[in-house]
Amino acid sequence: MNVRLCITVLFGLLASISVSAQETVVASNVLGPEGPLVVDGKLYFVAWESNQLVRMDDGKQTVINGDSKCSQNGLALTKRNTFLLACDSEPGAIIETDLQGKELRRWTADADGKPMAGGVNDIVVTSNDGAYATLTGPGGDQPPVVGKVLYLAPGAKQWRVVADFLNHANGIAVSPDQQTLYVAETFGNTVKKFKINEDGSLGDRANFVFLNLLVDDAVKSMALGPDSMKVDHAGNLYVAQWKGGKVLKISPNGQLLHVFKVTAGDGTTNVAFDEGEKNIYVTVVNDTRDKKYPGSVVRLPND
Repeated sequence: MNVRLCITVLFGLLASISVSAQETVVASNVLGPEGPLVVDGKLYFVAWESNQLVRMDDGKQTVINGDSKCSQNGLALTKRNTFLLACDSEPGAIIETDLQGKELRRWTADADGKPMAGGVNDIVVTSNDGAYATLTGPGGDQPPVVGKVLYLAPGAKQWRVVADFLNHANGIAVSPDQQTLYVAETFGNTVKKFKINEDGSLGDRANFVFLNLLVDDAVKSMALGPDSMKVDHAGNLYVAQWKGGKVLKISPNGQLLHVFKVTAGDGTTNVAFDEGEKNIYVTVVNDTRDKKYPGSVVRLPND
């Protein structure tokens, strides 16, 4: 091997070590990792395959909710200091728990009495303590385009449908000014945006970004589109790319700002910020071909 080649290989190894050194595994052996959230300095996440809501305590995983009928997926914190937990089982449900995981309330149908068919995927809470949730719709190789968005108005008792005909409705997020709702359409490879009206209804539906126009991926799959996502204080969207092994940071005007490559696996599912947004926590499945979906939660500096 010549000197120039040796130097090239050496720099390549150093680069790979640098990337790995920035990624810290904070929770491992998680079956179906999703829904990360940092509350009062503690990390919470869910495991949809083992039906668990987990809190990290001094580096150890403590199961605080173990509902076998839920298939826990999205997780959001209300202004009342309770959790809204998305159940991705069939039919789906939304559970409200206290911070210790004790169930306080459960919704299994919308305001029209229709079951939450296809499972509830993700939830976001608004500044006035309303909430939006996504109904994924049935899966499969050629799923029908029947995904929905539900809305729970502040103080309301029932969730109502405010958007429909979404192609596998997944992650959901609200802009800091509370004017825009983002919805990940996984099998459409796009993030949709809606104008939020004063009564919580949605209008001006539009395509915000198509992921295939932002990044090139060797993998070809309908499920390569966006998974769950979060918005930072500046309005930037952090989108986890299932089967892509990365998180995309996208500006409010749809420009790609940064790509966080995750080495722990190809099934990135969701993102959370720590205090001050200095780091991001990413839930990731090791190998999306493994149907037990073993994975982990990793921490990355928020560059």
